Amino acid sequence: MILNIDKWNANAVAAKDSYGQSLSYGDLVRFSHELKDVLPQRALVFAMVRNNVGGIAWITAFMENKVVPLILSGQTESELFAQLYDKYLPQYLCVCEQDLDRYTGLEQVYKSYGYVLLLTPNKAYPVYSELSHLLPTSGSTGSPKLVRHSYENIQAAALNISTFFHLQPSDRALMVLPLYYTMGLSMMFSHFYVGATLLITDLNMTDRKFWAFIKEEKATSLTGVPYSFEILNLMRFFRMDLPDLKLLTQGGGKMPKELNLKFAEHCREHGMRWIATYGQSEGTARMAYLPSEWAIAKVGSIGLAVPNGQLSLLDEEGNVITKSFVEGEMCYRGKNVTMGYAYKKEDLALGDERNGFLRTGDLAYFDEDGCYYIVGRKGRFLKLFGMRIGLDECEQIIKAKFPIPCACVGTDEKMVVYITEADKTKDVKDELVTKTHLVASAIEVREIAELPKSDAGKILYSQLDNK
Repeated sequence: MILNIDKWNANAVAAKDSYGQSLSYGDLVRFSHELKDVLPQRALVFAMVRNNVGGIAWITAFMENKVVPLILSGQTESELFAQLYDKYLPQYLCVCEQDLDRYTGLEQVYKSYGYVLLLTPNKAYPVYSELSHLLPTSGSTGSPKLVRHSYENIQAAALNISTFFHLQPSDRALMVLPLYYTMGLSMMFSHFYVGATLLITDLNMTDRKFWAFIKEEKATSLTGVPYSFEILNLMRFFRMDLPDLKLLTQGGGKMPKELNLKFAEHCREHGMRWIATYGQSEGTARMAYLPSEWAIAKVGSIGLAVPNGQLSLLDEEGNVITKSFVEGEMCYRGKNVTMGYAYKKEDLALGDERNGFLRTGDLAYFDEDGCYYIVGRKGRFLKLFGMRIGLDECEQIIKAKFPIPCACVGTDEKMVVYITEADKTKDVKDELVTKTHLVASAIEVREIAELPKSDAGKILYSQLDNK
């Protein structure tokens, strides 16, 4: 089977959620067989999932039966759902029972694991034979652009990730990232690939039940995005007694250097591994990782390409950069590179448009050991008074001096900085003027109650006024 679920002891626990529901590998295999007669291969299903055992069971069964799920949050806004529905015309919806009242007038076809399969009036249409699943592009709040994944992508990602994390059947990974987020889904692929257990939850990290779940289930690893670790830092994570926790992994964007170092040092002092990673939906999540033994010496680096992958840099003319410490666009080659985007239903019939090669859109350089460092996004730069200013770099300058949430946007006339603490407005501006050598009139600092973020914790820059 695609996800190796038939290779393991049928009684071994594949997943357990914070609601007390569990799922064995035998259950996964049986459910996949059950679903075979319920809906046809190549059908398009909108899988409206929550972080629970049922979400895992249905996504797995869809993929094993060559049914194509577009994996979305069960709490997707009505307007976005309607836009996607009208654009892609799914033949089925799979919804959590607690969300069922949002979808009226559709025939219920099948019920299991707290989810209901609904039949829509839409007719089937051509879908490419190797299309495994679809995910919204990272951070999209209203775009119908989807990432097209293949079955080969799934298997390559599962192999690569399980290899560099050294995953074992005895691992019990805490999954706080959403199933509809590429890094969350990749956790499912990689842990099932080795017969490990997923401990999945939608509890907030500030909830006591969250920590009770970690301790009771003896979680051995925790994966988060920078925002996750900012919360852990505020919650005095470093004083907690979590003897079973052996691995912390970070992805989902650049983390403030000081915070990165704080977690790296804590892990070293307590016999744990800290592994920072880099990835995109377009690369089926992770494409690079920093080995734990380099976590302190090369803090801030994304490290090396994942096993079976290759990183490179291209200059503005498209030539390969061979010298260290020279910036260029980072590119990745590997079997986990997805097939391309979909903008409309006809695009689901398209084959592989990337042929295993991805231009990431990130500017980077590598050091004398071949470790890569992200400088910023190609589009996240301003030209102010003739100076090229990196917005991501400015955010790092602020976070290095003031441990406060911030976001930088702007135009070539002015940089706009959003912070959550009004009393820091002047200090933040002064720090940026000092470090960037910009004139004060080129920077405006604004207070905001809370930065807009996606469910995965990424800042939604498009929702911030940049003028």
